Amino acid sequence: MLDHEYTTKDIFRKNFFKDWRKEMTSEEKAKITDLKKCNFTEMSEYFKGLSEARKAMTKEQKLKIKEENERLLQEYGFCIMDNHRERIANFRIEPPGLFRGRGDHPKMGMLKRRIRPQDIIINCSKNSKHPEPPPGTKWKEVRHDNKVTWLVSWTENIQGSIKYIMLNPIHMTCLTINMCPPLVFLLKKCVDRIRAQYREDWKSKEMRVRQRAVAIYFIDKLALRAGNEKEEGETADTVGCCSLRVEHIKLYPENEGQEYVVEFDFLGKDSIRYYNKVPVEKRVFKNLQLFMENKEPDDDLFDRLNTSVLNKHLQELMDGLSAKVFRTYNASITLQQQLKELTNEDENIPAKILSYNRANRAVAILCNHQRAPPKTFEKSMQNLQAKIDAKRDQLANAKRDLKAAKADAKGLRDDKSKKTVETKRKAVQRIEEQLMKLEVQATDREENKQIALGTSKLNYLDPRISVAWCKKWGIPIEKIYNKTQREKFAWAIDMAEKDFEF
Repeated sequence: MLDHEYTTKDIFRKNFFKDWRKEMTSEEKAKITDLKKCNFTEMSEYFKGLSEARKAMTKEQKLKIKEENERLLQEYGFCIMDNHRERIANFRIEPPGLFRGRGDHPKMGMLKRRIRPQDIIINCSKNSKHPEPPPGTKWKEVRHDNKVTWLVSWTENIQGSIKYIMLNPIHMTCLTINMCPPLVFLLKKCVDRIRAQYREDWKSKEMRVRQRAVAIYFIDKLALRAGNEKEEGETADTVGCCSLRVEHIKLYPENEGQEYVVEFDFLGKDSIRYYNKVPVEKRVFKNLQLFMENKEPDDDLFDRLNTSVLNKHLQELMDGLSAKVFRTYNASITLQQQLKELTNEDENIPAKILSYNRANRAVAILCNHQRAPPKTFEKSMQNLQAKIDAKRDQLANAKRDLKAAKADAKGLRDDKSKKTVETKRKAVQRIEEQLMKLEVQATDREENKQIALGTSKLNYLDPRISVAWCKKWGIPIEKIYNKTQREKFAWAIDMAEKDFEF
């Protein structure tokens, strides 16, 4: 990771060195005392050499690796469920490495340890045939729990979270669609009642009810996460709606021409900053002023509320309701509304895809799905700009050729001259379309450099909205979903017609 931006961060280097010293012998500890004096260049060059060698492999060598991967897939990549052979989503465990995290994660740089057979729990039917551990080792446990959907689990060492190997998402999605109506559709039926309820609760005589109602309003309007209690010092100072402190918001009776503006500034999930200025309803604003009275900056904003209390109330409003269901519902509604507003029937396919990405970006912004700009961003933009400049020169030359052809044909009525002019005109049109496609691509990349579109597209949005939009405007599905995603959403591609409404 020498070339990566992470290795320039003090917390990354500190955590790495601390974990590395745990692995050292006493002699190494005595000798290696300062990371700044360590030179890893030779090791880095070795691994770069391996990478280059892989790229330079012959077709025969690549075919041999492909065949071995296929053999492993057939042996480990399938299971029998309900008498059907089903694909397993990912049967390969992550190799050891250095933890990165997202945002400014306090544990970045720590050593992700290698997972051993004794760390692994296998879940399968009694008397079933399951993979054998490597010779001389044994699994941590083989259990037979048919109330869960995971096949393998282990606990990773950085955050102590449990990781799983699951069935292919296609199978699980079909199970969900066929067995029960998704919660978002149940919410759609009763969201007006829930909104009327929390608006009424803003006026309650009980402070706990008012705080709960304002919190649900934020979860609904701003797609905030509820926030989970965590051990002190375990992770970064990240918060959700219920754990907001007074220091995380500022109130402005008037700001930039808008009334009753709330400014949010806090670290959310994965230590990603949430910053937003948003106008709210007057009664919400007045309630926030009340909640903040006589409190210090590090006091809880909602001091009569916690995640458990909120979740219990949401369950009472609708069985299965959670903050995540609100996020999913509002994400899908936002995408559908934005697609209607942004799509222009007169535009070509690249321009329509730009509109789709802009609609998707509105959802990503709502859900605060950010990312760091890719480290190759500037270089790829320079390469794209060079292509655009070259295409503009090509267009200028094509227009000159067309003008010359028209001049030569002036006064001549023969078919050959007309055909030449028509050929030159088509060439200009073709190059104009190519130039527009490149310019749209540049705009798209620039606008999306710090927004993670994939998270909402794969985990929050109803895929039928995207499929219906593609079918309505004649956009190839592969322009929106790649091969893996098309397999995951095959049910939506088959089910959704062009007039589907979420």
